[in-house]
Amino acid sequence: MELDQLKSQINHRLSTDHAGRSANDFADMLTKKTASVTDKLKRSLWIEIISCIVIVLLFAYIGIWGKYTSFRIYFSVFAVLAFGFLVVVIHLLKKTKILTATPLPVKSNLQNIVTIIQEFMKRYFQFTMALIPVCIIFSFLLGYNEPATIPEVDKAASTLFAHAWQAIAFLVAYMILLSVGIYYFTRWYLKKLYGRYVEKLKECIHDLSEETSL
Repeated sequence: MELDQLKSQINHRLSTDHAGRSANDFADMLTKKTASVTDKLKRSLWIEIISCIVIVLLFAYIGIWGKYTSFRIYFSVFAVLAFGFLVVVIHLLKKTKILTATPLPVKSNLQNIVTIIQEFMKRYFQFTMALIPVCIIFSFLLGYNEPATIPEVDKAASTLFAHAWQAIAFLVAYMILLSVGIYYFTRWYLKKLYGRYVEKLKECIHDLSEETSL
């Protein structure tokens, strides 16, 4: 059999198979596809919620029973911030569940989910990067005003640094490297947990657009 004849038969079979599928068949396929993606997205939100709960409890514990005043203040403040973030993620999960409650893949609902998640990712990234200088300045002020010295820190500083400028240079380098590390980690984290599913939902929306145009 020649190659052209084989290609012709394959194309004919594909076109016949496509023609034999009803609109309900396509809707069922898209429903399964979108349900799979949105379920994974909701799973990611649950991971975020559980992580937030652990962080809130841990920070609250240190904030209440921490040995040093600066530690208690620092972790108490961020326990409150983490709790606020937890409320936002829970609201986002509820919103996603409402939009995916329909048994059919509704295009407008998927578009709303994509818009909400993309906005969440954007604000998440901005908030994380804005927290870096806030955390650094806040921890410095608390450490400077700490009434009790921390023997472990004093011992490490005296061992590692013979001059004040060395300690300052180390702190500056540390803050720069920390900021760069958090920048790339946050981008990777958001893409891993949300971004890839947003892209898949966009593909589902594209498929729905094609189905409605048939």
